[in-house]
Amino acid sequence: MTAHAEQKLGASDIAAMVRREISKGNLQLHDRLQPERVLAETYGAARGTVRKALNLLEDEGFVEIRPGSGTYVVHKPDDSSPAAIDNATPLELMDTRFALEPHICRLSVLHGRRADFDKMETLCTRMEQCVEDPVSFSEADTHFHRALADSTRNGLLIWIIDQIANVRSQDDWTRMRHLTLDAATINQYNAQHRQILNALRTREPERAATIMKEHLETARLSLTRASET
Repeated sequence: MTAHAEQKLGASDIAAMVRREISKGNLQLHDRLQPERVLAETYGAARGTVRKALNLLEDEGFVEIRPGSGTYVVHKPDDSSPAAIDNATPLELMDTRFALEPHICRLSVLHGRRADFDKMETLCTRMEQCVEDPVSFSEADTHFHRALADSTRNGLLIWIIDQIANVRSQDDWTRMRHLTLDAATINQYNAQHRQILNALRTREPERAATIMKEHLETARLSLTRASET
């Protein structure tokens, strides 16, 4: 694991980087992670941010936090996935999301529960409070799309969305985030997230899928423009 002192990393960034180390086999089943203090120094982040990252990884089943002992890897990686994750570009990520997430919206309408939509509501509010903070916005955005996948109750789709999240720890993605996430873009994304959630609550699958397509098209256009700079 290498330091990224020149970039401000959020909890989801750190979680994604540790997740990649586990997926690549650099951290193996039953290995103990370095203490929070060391991880904080490694990633140039506050210990509280590292703690949030570890809690996220525990929720996802990658690690187990044992009070008084440490944090241990409990996930055995799939050997087939690391190469695709390591080599994926931000635009490939967007194309993959475009293929999946509109239909995830349809499944969310079918299987989502009020608690799922309430969680997404909380995340929408959090994103709306991060207009001037791209790192915190990106972190909440990742949680929103994961919550959307969770609401489908489809374990395979949830796993795929987790793999997509791994790509967001790549240096190319971090650079693109800094280039594309200005206040105007974040406000546009927030409006689209709200529209998606409203369509889910009113049980309108095709409307939700259409707005998701528009959202991803907006994001892809921003990435395309940034890649040309």
